[in-house]
Amino acid sequence: MLRLERVHTFYGPIEALRGIDIHIERGEIVSLIGSNGAGKSTCLMTISGILHPAGGRVVFKGDDLTGASPHAIVRMGISQVPEGRRIFPKLTVFENLEMGAFLRRGNFGELLEYVYRLFPVLKERARQYGGTLSGGEQQMLAIARALMSRPDVLLLDEPSLGLAPIMVSRIFRTIEEINKEGVTVLLVEQNARAALKLSHRGYVIESGAISLHGNSDELLHNEKVRHAYLGE
Repeated sequence: MLRLERVHTFYGPIEALRGIDIHIERGEIVSLIGSNGAGKSTCLMTISGILHPAGGRVVFKGDDLTGASPHAIVRMGISQVPEGRRIFPKLTVFENLEMGAFLRRGNFGELLEYVYRLFPVLKERARQYGGTLSGGEQQMLAIARALMSRPDVLLLDEPSLGLAPIMVSRIFRTIEEINKEGVTVLLVEQNARAALKLSHRGYVIESGAISLHGNSDELLHNEKVRHAYLGE
């Protein structure tokens, strides 16, 4: 469904992605793990069109997305939940969801009921300003906003960042439910153990290059991964 083929992305003179190859099949959860500054977020921003690769291709359902605008990519069926949530704090929960539905592919009322079913607390808080929500509720809102475009692929950037363990478990259960309902997921996450337990396959990125890949169970038992990312 989604492929990165020998993708090179730069920040000025700095090569942040160095010829990476990633493929994601329809219906999968694929995790991308690595340390701070390894290139995880750059990878997602390159897929979503915020950054344009200097070399290589991003291919989605057979179409070359390389150089496409972010709004065109959302319209095609890829939505990103950015690191740090990036909700609109001075808009209500409902207005945040309306913003997510700007390029929607489906009935607004049905989409709204879909995200309210996934996150009932958002229905309770519909008229509350986004900035007054707790950190966990803001993360729910960020995911729900992305789902309002009814994406085929959901890009998640550090969804567990800054959340209490009980909220992390809740968010990850919801990601699993979203996937079971047909949404393909690319998950960037520093909590490598949780990410690999949730995902079908994984990639390890180091200094902008893919150093390991395989099914999640293989990576969970890989000595290098256990030492570098699982604290063992």
